[in-house]
Order: sequence, then structure tokens, then C-alpha cells
Amino acid sequence: MVHVAVGQFAPGEDKEGNLATVRALVADAAAQGAEVVLLPEYTMFTAPRVDSRFVAAAEPLDGAFVSGLGRIATEYGVHLVAGVNEALPGEERFVNTLVALAPSGETTAWYRKLHLYDAFGVTESTVVAAGEIEEPRTFSRSGVTFGLQTCYDLRFPEVTRRIADAGADVLLLGAQWVPGPLKEDHWTTLTRARAIENTIYVAAAGQNAPTGAGNSMVVDPMGTVTAALGEQTGVALARISADRLREVRERNPALRLRRFGVTASE
Repeated sequence: MVHVAVGQFAPGEDKEGNLATVRALVADAAAQGAEVVLLPEYTMFTAPRVDSRFVAAAEPLDGAFVSGLGRIATEYGVHLVAGVNEALPGEERFVNTLVALAPSGETTAWYRKLHLYDAFGVTESTVVAAGEIEEPRTFSRSGVTFGLQTCYDLRFPEVTRRIADAGADVLLLGAQWVPGPLKEDHWTTLTRARAIENTIYVAAAGQNAPTGAGNSMVVDPMGTVTAALGEQTGVALARISADRLREVRERNPALRLRRFGVTASE
């Protein structure tokens, strides 16, 4: 059994300020018993539009911001997962990366967003480079395996299926889910669907207003929301149960009964 917290806030353009908020949220989560803490996409830096400001703010994964996340993970003894703007040397774009830090402060896993948000009137690819397709990276805590995914990738079920095939019991999804007509309904529906069809837990941490739609949540393998935040800044804690995973997968052996796999598209 592992306790996972989703943390929700609206990051701004002050990276040190964002890091201070991260520390406060992690302190709250750890005080409640969290062992894994998930924070939103673009935790490092968020501006009203994804533009050249994001590129200027980008850092390597061994830069100051990720190092700060590592110190917080060590201070509170948690695995800490958050979205960062990863620099691409010599390029006028950056990579939208979700990074996982162990309690030792070391980077244990990362996920570079595969599907860019060129939808609903936004063109993320102008300044963001898509991640390369590679084997999903995971990490474990107390015998439970965690995989990583980011925001718009939620709309592509094969992404989550590959992560489940890599052995993940829990999907950690960082997001800045942009508000809009029916968008909040899409967020809830898709998050629950990914949990149900893969018989895994999905922990989804999004930004809240004004930069995101909020409603961070943890969903169990039957699609039941076990923790949620609504619109407020804060953390919500859920218990991840290996017994629950086994029970659901015995009753609904969808992964074992499927007849199709996932292959990469050009």
C-alpha cells in the first residue's frame, strides 16, 4: 500500500516562487502521510500563453529548478513528480518534461510529452519539441510501480496502454488542462476511462485557475474517484492498494483478454 498525493496550484513566471509553493504543498502532503507527490505540468514556469518566455525559462534536467525539486524530495522523504521546461541547447524550442525525483534527490524517471497541444486554438508545437518515442520509464515505491504521462497525451489511449504494458500499476499524469466548453467534462471522462480500460490507478494533477481547469483527482482501477480537489489550491491524498488492483484485474481481465497491441506511427 502506498499513499499518493496530487498537488494543485497555478504556477507563474517566478520560478523561485513556484519552488516555494512546491515546498509548501509537499510539506502538507507529507504531513498527511504521502509517499509520492504529483504536481502539475509546467510547475517550473507558466505564462498566459506558451511562447518564447517558456523557452527563455527552460533549464537542463540537472539545472537549478530540478535540483531544487530534488532537495524538497529529500527533505520530506517522498518521490516527487513535477512538470518542467527542459532546455534544448542551440534550439528555439524546449521539451515539455515530467520528471520524477527519488527521496535521495536523484532523478529516477522522466517523460517527454509525445503529443503536442495543437488543438482548441492553441499551437504548442511553435515553441515545444515533441519527445521521442522510447520505452516508458517507471519507478517503484513499496512494491507499487508508477509510470508518467502529460496532459494532452490523455486523449491518446495507446500512450497509457504502453505505460500499463511496461508494468505500471499507477499512472501519474501532470497537466495544465486549459479551460473551455466541455473541457472539464473531457478531463474527468478521459481520466476515468484510462483507469478503467487499463485496470490501473490514475493520479492526475492539473493547474487550477487562471491557467488550468483544476479538478485534480485520483481514480481507482474501477473508475471510482477516490480523491479530488475541485478548484482550490492544495493537496488530496489517496491510498493505492495492491489488493484492489488484483481484485479488479481478476474480475475484469481486460489486459489479458485483448487481441491487439500498440505500435508506433510515423
